[in-house]
Amino acid sequence: MDLTTTYLGFELKNPIVCGACPLGSNIDTVRHLADAGAAAIVLPSLFEEEILGAVEAQMEMESAGAGFAEASSYLPNPEGYHVGPGQYLEHIRALKESVGIPIIGSLNGTSPGGWTDYAKKIEQAGADALELNTYHLATDLDEPGEQVEQRTLDIVTSVTGAVDIPVAVKISPYFSSVANLAQKIKAAGAKGLVIFNRFYQPDIDIEELDVVPNLRLSSADELRLRLRWLAILSGKVDLSLAATGGAHNAVDVIKAVMTGAHAVQLVSALLIHGPEHITRTLEAIGFWLEEHEYTSLRQMQGSMNMEKTPKPKSYIRANYMQMLDSWQQ
Repeated sequence: MDLTTTYLGFELKNPIVCGACPLGSNIDTVRHLADAGAAAIVLPSLFEEEILGAVEAQMEMESAGAGFAEASSYLPNPEGYHVGPGQYLEHIRALKESVGIPIIGSLNGTSPGGWTDYAKKIEQAGADALELNTYHLATDLDEPGEQVEQRTLDIVTSVTGAVDIPVAVKISPYFSSVANLAQKIKAAGAKGLVIFNRFYQPDIDIEELDVVPNLRLSSADELRLRLRWLAILSGKVDLSLAATGGAHNAVDVIKAVMTGAHAVQLVSALLIHGPEHITRTLEAIGFWLEEHEYTSLRQMQGSMNMEKTPKPKSYIRANYMQMLDSWQQ
């Protein structure tokens, strides 16, 4: 069965991509993922704060040693000091020598600035593409929604202007007009859209009176929001579309591809079941396609998007009414 798909201009052997997560930080694990069938790997994100912190540390060291030659004997080695960003680039180089699938770097930032120059370094290290995760929580009472969107677009413009490799933008579902923003993201130079960022919500410790992190893996219910927007955007915007968040098995992948996804990122399912889960999922997808007389994955790609489905209104207000009626029945 032909499971090939095109994402960000790359011919992938299948639609399953390992999304940004700790699995991408270990070379042996990445090899295992590739052997299991992963078509591409998105590396864990390098954060704006890490990059700016490394730059600031560099400046402090240079300032401390500027007037004293002997200072170089006790200041840390600059290459060793930039543990996060430095090791990130070395990791990309090592992966490119170890596996034969696309390696996608990941930058996570919230504001335009010098940190976006690191996109060029990621490209020079050998990354095939870049995923830009614009994680920003708007809490300023004086910042209107239009300004929040423009912040994202400014970052995209800065990054796409710095590199020649394709850039995919990972956004949240909380923008007031996702479709319009998608169109603007394409105009800013992006080649792909990843929907959606899972905003991790903090928890409250009522005994210690503290705000604490509490990571919860995704559930299949989260996929529905992705399916709706894949269906709406597919056929309307000329972007590679990737689904992330809520895809756990073959049925989930098939649904995402039917609504228009060119790639489906798995994370939680791989953290739970390991790399071998990709092999099992691909086998199940192939079996389903054969049983339903498809000759290729591309044949069903986008077949249930808003442009092609017999009931396009089911993706918008009609769905709301039908859902309530179904519960009453």
